[in-house]
Amino acid sequence: MKAFTYQRASSVEEAAAAVAAVPGARFIAGGTNLLDLMKLHIETPAHLVDVNRIGLDQITPTPAGGLRIGALVRNTDLAADARVRRDYAVLSRAIVAGASGQLRNKATTAGNLLQRTRCPYFYEPALPCNKRHPGSGCAAMGGQTRNLAILGASAHCIATHPSDMAVAMRALDAQVETANADGRRRTIPIAALYAPPGDTPHLETTLLPGELITAVTLPAPLGGVHIYRKVRDRASYAFANVSLALVAQARDGRATPLRMAFGGLAHAPWRVEASERLAPGASAGDLAEVVLKGARPTAQNAYKLPLVQRVLQAGIAQAAGAQP
Repeated sequence: MKAFTYQRASSVEEAAAAVAAVPGARFIAGGTNLLDLMKLHIETPAHLVDVNRIGLDQITPTPAGGLRIGALVRNTDLAADARVRRDYAVLSRAIVAGASGQLRNKATTAGNLLQRTRCPYFYEPALPCNKRHPGSGCAAMGGQTRNLAILGASAHCIATHPSDMAVAMRALDAQVETANADGRRRTIPIAALYAPPGDTPHLETTLLPGELITAVTLPAPLGGVHIYRKVRDRASYAFANVSLALVAQARDGRATPLRMAFGGLAHAPWRVEASERLAPGASAGDLAEVVLKGARPTAQNAYKLPLVQRVLQAGIAQAAGAQP
């Protein structure tokens, strides 16, 4: 690990200003992703700003009837919160489907959203990667692509976003609150948080230098049946081949999807609102066709195309059979 300086911030303003002032500085909270990347010399921050003592660790109701989740709320606490389990069960289930209990005890809400890809070529410093070194090329092209993107990719990057929590947040229309070094605050729809790779895949989000996520807000509960299904290569501690966050209306033994977001397919949680506007009773095949429009699979990850349909079919059947 390369040498770096360290600072413990005592306020949001101090933290944002400190990161903005030092090129290459990073915020650190749980460190479950950043520290691994530092050990591999993939991330080499000159300065770390510890944000663990600036608050932001509470879950509170909003005037609109939703929840405001502080950026430093640990994944375990968020998944276990009674309000989340009751009203946003897809979020609780998605979090529990990710990582291990030990990691969830440390990982934070903001850190989970901002974790970096698990593309194997990104993790191999000896190989070219446009995320690590812009303009160096993408070793994944023509390489092992089984778990890489089939949607939203570009000629410069086909990496996927690894978060389970973000998939559920996308289905729930979460909003991300931030603070800038100059004191400005803004709210970003989670749909606009992640930048498409294009020809700048190293720019993974729309956050500005020194901009700190302070909270994530959820709108009033949708109701319905909440399902999270995750297909992966082994039963635990593995990233999704395809995952589905589904909120459905169940009645008379049938289920109509209200919201659907997918993981394992793209650079960000993938949601196509047009699929949610199909007529009630649309088949899983019809839904999958809309979701997968524009997909560009390789020979190795083309299996994801039928898998999306099967995961949808299984999720809808599970929702239809759920107890009221």
